[in-house]
Amino acid sequence: MSLLPYALARPLLFQMDPERAHELTLDALARTQRTPLACLYGEARVEDPYTVAGLTFPNRIGLAAGLDKNGRCIDGLAALGFGFIEVGTVTPRPQPGNPKPRMFRLPQAQALINRLGFNNDGLEAFIANVQRARFRNEGGILGLNIGKNASTPIERAADDYLMGLAGVYPYADYVTVNISSPNTQNLRSLQSDAALDALLDAIAQRREALADQHGQRVPLFVKIAPDLDDAQVEVIAHTLRRHGIDGVVATNTTVARDAVQHLPHGQETGGLSGRPVFEASNRVIRRLRQALGAGYPIIGVGGVMSGADARAKIEAGADLVQIYTGLIYQGPALVRDAALAVAALRRG
Repeated sequence: MSLLPYALARPLLFQMDPERAHELTLDALARTQRTPLACLYGEARVEDPYTVAGLTFPNRIGLAAGLDKNGRCIDGLAALGFGFIEVGTVTPRPQPGNPKPRMFRLPQAQALINRLGFNNDGLEAFIANVQRARFRNEGGILGLNIGKNASTPIERAADDYLMGLAGVYPYADYVTVNISSPNTQNLRSLQSDAALDALLDAIAQRREALADQHGQRVPLFVKIAPDLDDAQVEVIAHTLRRHGIDGVVATNTTVARDAVQHLPHGQETGGLSGRPVFEASNRVIRRLRQALGAGYPIIGVGGVMSGADARAKIEAGADLVQIYTGLIYQGPALVRDAALAVAALRRG
């Protein structure tokens, strides 16, 4: 159990601008990771090994991409008890992202809206941070999430993804291809039939070359949006299988505002995460499981605020669960609660 209860820290953090609080938290994690001070926030990791996509995860609860875009706090985040951590999204070149303010809390809905726009320090800095982390050497599973630069025309998007894949490949347990952020112009168009087919064909071919070069086959996942109808989900499922993609992350943030339009900041543009995306995410997970059949890896993410929510993701068809916004509202104890709830499912 952590020595610093989150109930004491949260009111202070919530008095700050959301992005400022986010950066201060990451700075604190970066300074204290791999030091005795990590005991202030550390939680014992639940041991519940689970094998998917050829990887054995210490437990089935992971951190979603987006919280640590530059991969500079991997070991600090690992101290919270995650079985796996996904960092990024990283783009080939550094970019500042969208103008501020670009992150908004909606406490009444246990939600966030962000339009950060893949703000990150670029591939070179990202890889250097990943190389410094000890998490993989200590049995954790590390996912690296790649995207395209905002300045790259959408018709050249594959160039950025191939560059990102080649860069992160030697340092990843799995790689996630992010084609579903609503905060990079036209990015979600890559989920359409022809565009997705062409992109995944290029990525799959490059993965084969990298596997030969490095002597290891790193699993590939694709992250999709919750704002897809059943027919679109089915097309994506078949395309993933056709190109030998190893798994899918469902889902990213939503552009829907039905649940929050009446709230302060509810009409801000960007991706909505947290409680309001829970059911939309579960719907996509259920449809993916129907289309993909048993055994195809699905990582469920969206609106997990409790152990019961994590269990519901598994019951919807996910193999693994990721959290992000729930961590901000509930604190580090959520990781252990979720891991215990999911572990209990296997015990019957």
